[in-house]
Formats: sequence, C-alpha cells, structure tokens
Amino acid sequence: MSTATATATASSHTGTVLADLLPASRVRDAALVLGGAALTGLAAQIAVPVPGSPVPVTGQTFAALLVGTSLGARRGVASLALYALAGLMGVPWFASGTSGLSVSFGYILGMLLASAAVGALARRGADRGVLRMAATMVLGEAVIYAIGVPYLAFAAGMSASAAIAAGLTPFLIGDAVKALLAMGAMPAAWKLVGQR
Repeated sequence: MSTATATATASSHTGTVLADLLPASRVRDAALVLGGAALTGLAAQIAVPVPGSPVPVTGQTFAALLVGTSLGARRGVASLALYALAGLMGVPWFASGTSGLSVSFGYILGMLLASAAVGALARRGADRGVLRMAATMVLGEAVIYAIGVPYLAFAAGMSASAAIAAGLTPFLIGDAVKALLAMGAMPAAWKLVGQR
C-alpha cells in the first residue's frame, strides 16, 4: 500500500469510533447506551476483595473504559450516567451486586469522566494502535483515580496517604493487565473491521 493510500485510509477513520460503523439511528444509540451500562454492571460482578481496602478489584473499570472508547464520548458518558443513576436508585449492579452510595462511589463518578476522555481520544484515532491505546487506557485509569481516591478519603474519613494505600496502590498491577488487554483488543477490532 502506498503512503498516500495509507494516509487516505487512516484519515477516513478519523472521527469514527467502532459504534459508528453500525447503521445510524436513535434506536441504535439507545441500544448502545443501554448495552454499555449493562456491560459495566455485568463486569462489576467480577469482584475480588482486597485485604485492607473497602474497594474490590472489579471488571467494571475495564468495561467502562472500553464502553467509552468503542461508543465515543457522548454515548459513553450516557452509558455510565445510566449505570450510576440506576445503581443509585437500587439496581444491584455495582460491585458484588450492591447499589446506592458507598465509599467507592467516587470511582464510578471517575469512570463517567474517564469514558468522556477516552471516547474523545478514540474519535482522534487513539484506539487504532497498540501504544496509543495503552496511553489512552492509562489516562482513563488516572481520571478514575483522580476522582475515586479523594472521594474514598472523604467518605471513609481516611488521610490522603491511607486512601492512596487502600484505593490506588493495590490496583496498579491489575490496571496494567487491563491496559494490556485493551491495547490488544481495540486495535484488533479495527483490523478485523478493516478486513471486511
């Protein structure tokens, strides 16, 4: 493939996220938003308690970042807002089948903002390459912690250092694994679409 053809192919995808490849309609958007919220709620049920921390390791952060990346900022935020509001109203789809406010609710608020950030980056092609996708996931995780850890400190009456020890440090290895999975999954999905 010539350089000009490669550039034209790359620019034709700029501004497009995976969800945009489906036929456009309001029904599609509503189904994607509902599906993104449901996926996040389902992934939240994969929860492993962390000794000494009120926050478990879950699959919901991974799902939330993939929802933002694959749906784009607008639909990603709508999905995470639906997830948060329904959970606050009693739908038991927060970590381990819980609902309502808890000391870990700040992470859910962080996921909402992170979905906007990664969705905006995906529209700029950040989900097409392995290294760009890794950087996108790291940024998304940083946004989640920037909201979640201070909220944990406030809600649980912890010092900043205690909140970091309980709400950040134990999760770094798992987040690295999630970033590795995402940096393979999203570029592979685009490659698959490109082969059609």
